[in-house]
Formats: sequence, structure tokens, C-alpha cells
Amino acid sequence: MSIPSFRLDHTMIRVTDLDKSLDFYTRIMGMTLLRKNDYPSGRFTNVFIGFGPENDTTTLELTHNWDTTEPYEKGTAYGHLAFNVKNVLSAMQYLEQEGVAIRSPAKQMNHGTRMLGFIYDPDGYIIELNEPINL
Repeated sequence: MSIPSFRLDHTMIRVTDLDKSLDFYTRIMGMTLLRKNDYPSGRFTNVFIGFGPENDTTTLELTHNWDTTEPYEKGTAYGHLAFNVKNVLSAMQYLEQEGVAIRSPAKQMNHGTRMLGFIYDPDGYIIELNEPINL
């Protein structure tokens, strides 16, 4: 039997303030709202955002549980979401001007040559910004 053709569909994170998270990921990070579904019987909303059509590109699912008001524990298994950007230094300057919390400023990767920077989203999830790999 051959291996089926797999494609990463989406990554899901839980958010406490959906409007604040949508503003961050769409207005500040430039993603597009692809769809939003409310589930009243389950008391949650799922929002899918991305940089291209949902069935063609990997997307980010934001899940908002209506009754949750306290921040979620990130756990020790979570690392970060990663976004490519042409110029990490200028991107970090832009994000700082937008009031985004900086975890570590743009710098050359330890033991490598790529530029990296780390920020926090509104729920404290770590986001890595990196420049594309020159293959």
C-alpha cells in the first residue's frame, strides 16, 4: 500500500478574546478571515484565517470558548508558530510600533545564519518571525 498524499491543513489555538486576536492576526499580521462558525450548543466559535484559500494553504484556527475568561496554560510541549517575512528587522520595528509584545528582538540565529525574532500574540502564544531559507 502506498502512502496517501498528506498536506498540513491547519493549526488550532484557543483564544480568550476573539476580537483582539482577529485584529492581531488580520490587521497587524496581514492574514485574511476565511470563515467563522458559531456553535451555540457547544458555546464556542471557530474562526479560520490564512494567507490564501483554505483548501490550498495551511490555515490557523482560532477557537474561542465563550465561557473561558482566564488565560490558557501553554504547557511545556508548545513551542511557537512561525511566520516567514522578507526582513525580520523591519517587521519587528513595525510590530513594536503596533504595540505587539516583543519576546526577543531580531538577531542572527544561534548556530546559524538566518535572522529570527520572537513576539507574543494577544494570548501570550510565542510567534517566531524568520527570513526565508535560501535553498
